[in-house]
Amino acid sequence: MKRIIIALISLLLCHPCFAYDREEQANVNLYKKINPAIVCVDSQISDGLSCGTGCIIDKRGIILTSAHVIESDSVVVTMANGQNYTAKVLKKFGEKKDIALLKINVPQELKTVKLGDSEKIKVGQKVLAIGNPFGFNGTLTQGIISRIDYSKNRIQTDAAINPGSSGGPLLNKRGEIIGINQAIYNPDNNISNIGIGFAIPINLVKEYLKESNTI
Repeated sequence: MKRIIIALISLLLCHPCFAYDREEQANVNLYKKINPAIVCVDSQISDGLSCGTGCIIDKRGIILTSAHVIESDSVVVTMANGQNYTAKVLKKFGEKKDIALLKINVPQELKTVKLGDSEKIKVGQKVLAIGNPFGFNGTLTQGIISRIDYSKNRIQTDAAINPGSSGGPLLNKRGEIIGINQAIYNPDNNISNIGIGFAIPINLVKEYLKESNTI
């Protein structure tokens, strides 16, 4: 009997009762892969900081973010591991484009996140967002594409996006950026999130980058 009990205990230790399902494991793996390439962006303003999120898109330290996050040339980037770097503003595109590029100088090559293809997205498709809402760095949320507004070039999603998430990636299930999170529908002045967020399609962002010969 004692041997049977020991064998059962060993079996339970080797095969725990709880296991992630396929979707959960995919999310865990995606976050582990992508989060090192997501940064917190803080820009100094007269009464404090303008805070947002950025995506490392080049291993040499080029970061894609939202232009409205960059309120001054005094910008500090915080990596997922907590390291801080002073960033140079490489490019701020026009107001309606709301895209900016930063550059940090680091001694090593950095993890990057891949730009996807927003032409192929569909309403109902699962998406994930990583950002720094209200300063909670490295927050992962999940939702779907709720609507595609072709006239305004915006992707609508119910994945939770809050102040501080601007400039962060909207990702497909392969971990590719299909949009840059930009804003939420905000009828009550940031009192609540009602599940309507917007992102700039990544193909539009790629057009801006190509036109400017930035990268």
